[in-house]
Amino acid sequence: MPIKEVPVYLFVGFLESGKTKFVQETLEDPRFDSGKNTLVLVCEEGEEEYNPKKFAFGGVTIKYIEDKSEFTMENLMRLEKETKAGRVVIEYNGMWTMAELYNAMPQNWILYQCLMTADATTALTYARDNAMRSLFLDKIAPSELIVFNRAEAVKTEDEQMELHRLVRQVSRKCDIAYEYADGSVKYDDIPDPLPFDVDADVIEIGDEDYGIWFLDCQENPDKYKNKTVRFLAQVYNTPKAGKSSFVPGRFAMTCCAADIQFVGFPCAVEGKWSYKNRDWIRITARVGVKLHLLYKGRKGPVLTALSVEPAEKPKEDVVTFS
Repeated sequence: MPIKEVPVYLFVGFLESGKTKFVQETLEDPRFDSGKNTLVLVCEEGEEEYNPKKFAFGGVTIKYIEDKSEFTMENLMRLEKETKAGRVVIEYNGMWTMAELYNAMPQNWILYQCLMTADATTALTYARDNAMRSLFLDKIAPSELIVFNRAEAVKTEDEQMELHRLVRQVSRKCDIAYEYADGSVKYDDIPDPLPFDVDADVIEIGDEDYGIWFLDCQENPDKYKNKTVRFLAQVYNTPKAGKSSFVPGRFAMTCCAADIQFVGFPCAVEGKWSYKNRDWIRITARVGVKLHLLYKGRKGPVLTALSVEPAEKPKEDVVTFS
């Protein structure tokens, strides 16, 4: 029997950023009616409360998660069964990480959409504080849209550019909107040109541009399908890459030195393989888009090595996403 998939609509942001208002307005929209029971999980309570009388449809059950210890897979499965939910809306706690959410989500819960709200009066303060910046970027990464409300607080082009660059550190696909007190909305239209030619016979990725290419290829894999790329990388040998495969990639920093991770794509290679973990290489590879274990049943970029040569460690061995 096939597993019943439960779509999840995720609303993220810090306390008093406008999440409850966003969810309330969504549930007041008749177009959001799917005909299925809706479970709303509220993971932090602010000053604003829900008004079920204004919901555009029935079958909505609101459950409050009072403590992180209650946010477990077992408890979420119980609530799904108890409410006979066909979909889930989560108002997530801004101080909890996305990894904690992913670890707790039942396997049949599928993240359909992630939207973020932010208070423009505090956004720049958070962006300049390492601890809060890390949590901020953690929520931006999966979001399709971030809405900065109380946008009157962002008065200058330099301040808007700072927020733009903050978002682009972890996502090139996330739309950015500014909502003002009168209800008007302005969308960020600052262009994001790529620092390499995607139409070249061989796309040369500059050593410092790997993070930008990684994000763009991850978010828009079809743009690179059947194209050839050349870039500097380190070797990561892991069985998860597949038979006769490895992961070429780089260490990347999202917000601070304490938040560095290795990012790369699985890559098939022919012939004898003698490179060890962390060896530096210059690789030329063809990009494909396939199902892969590393993507947990989804399609993503999968490389095929055309040539691999030893390379020298660059002056800056950690890249950024902007």
